[in-house]
Amino acid sequence: MQDYAFWGSVIVFLITYILIILEKIPRMVVAMGGGIIMLLLGFLTQETALKDDIDFNTLGLLTGMMILVAVIRRTGVFEALAIWSASITRGEPLRLLALLSFITATVSAFLDNVTTVLLIVPVTLTLTKMLQVNPVPFLISEIIASNVGGTATLIGDPPNIMIGSATGLDFNSFIINLAPISIIVLAVTIALLLLIYRKDLHIDEKNREAILQLNCREEIKDWQLLKKSLAVLALTIIAFVLHGYLQLESATIALAGAILLMLVSRVAPEDVLTEVEWPTIFFFVGLFVLVGGLKATGVIGELAHWTLSVTQGDLVQTSLLVLWVSAIASAFIDNIPFVATMIPMLQEMGQLSGMRLEPLWWSLALGACLGGNGTLIGASANVIVAGIAEKNGIRLLFIPYLKIAFPLMIISIILCHVYLLLRYF
Repeated sequence: MQDYAFWGSVIVFLITYILIILEKIPRMVVAMGGGIIMLLLGFLTQETALKDDIDFNTLGLLTGMMILVAVIRRTGVFEALAIWSASITRGEPLRLLALLSFITATVSAFLDNVTTVLLIVPVTLTLTKMLQVNPVPFLISEIIASNVGGTATLIGDPPNIMIGSATGLDFNSFIINLAPISIIVLAVTIALLLLIYRKDLHIDEKNREAILQLNCREEIKDWQLLKKSLAVLALTIIAFVLHGYLQLESATIALAGAILLMLVSRVAPEDVLTEVEWPTIFFFVGLFVLVGGLKATGVIGELAHWTLSVTQGDLVQTSLLVLWVSAIASAFIDNIPFVATMIPMLQEMGQLSGMRLEPLWWSLALGACLGGNGTLIGASANVIVAGIAEKNGIRLLFIPYLKIAFPLMIISIILCHVYLLLRYF
């Protein structure tokens, strides 16, 4: 029975994953279907899925920030930011790609990466539409930059929040240990993206000249709503930064900000809620249940045990193996349950062997956060961007994304491999 559940959950996961890759059926339907099959076959119970596997903090955070962005969009500020960005870069697509990637990474370090892409992607789509340039290279670059930037701090990516909570490592510890390599990875990644897309991004001179004639201030449609929106957004960001001291989950902060903005803006709730990316929300629900099935049948635990046992307690080998296994695993399954399984495993190994654990935490953080760049469903930000793009008539496809992002992810992990050896060993 145990083998049936173990291999059965693996088969369900692989079939679901193949269907997501083929993209013949909507992602949300496939993920929800895979999750439901896990429940129907008894690989986990509905009660377990609701209690342990569906991450309501992530879902609440996504919903709250989508509502905030939906209200802010009404002010015209995204169009204004787009024109400002075009002016700064003189409408040159490659410069623009580099600027937007840098902004995305920087903001992701101090907000979570999901919030960042919810704010940046509407600006990008407005801008690429104005310039009549292919938006896909910009969206792929922003996905990658958001995950790289989120790696640098305690609050930038959910795996870091989980590691900090479990180990007591503070905000400064993450910046000191992870920000240097994140900056290096970002610089190398942007350089490679510019190399990859140097022949693909061309702009008509008429479009460039036309957009440079526009005044960004004239794009603001409602100054009063903009002031209220920016005030609420600033309060929300401050609360995110202080969430550890406030002892509030990020979902509570995001939803509180959303409700406050709806109250002060008096925008009709039904109008705002229609702009929430509900297919993306339900895609995550299905993905959480699907991975919960792997967790309940011991698949993820087996992977974690293998990672720790194969190195036989050697600190250098264990750190590097944790880095690589976390990266590859996080590219193909959600990094949240994987990190949740690895944390107690590493703590237990530390107690048994007396091994110094701090390098292992940084290996786990780097692998889990940067590994999410590998595929289109490797991290929350990736799925969000794909959902927004689809709603705007742009298809981010699994295989084309994989061809660009997976090699870049491998290069980033090689850089981390070298960094860990030089910094800690």
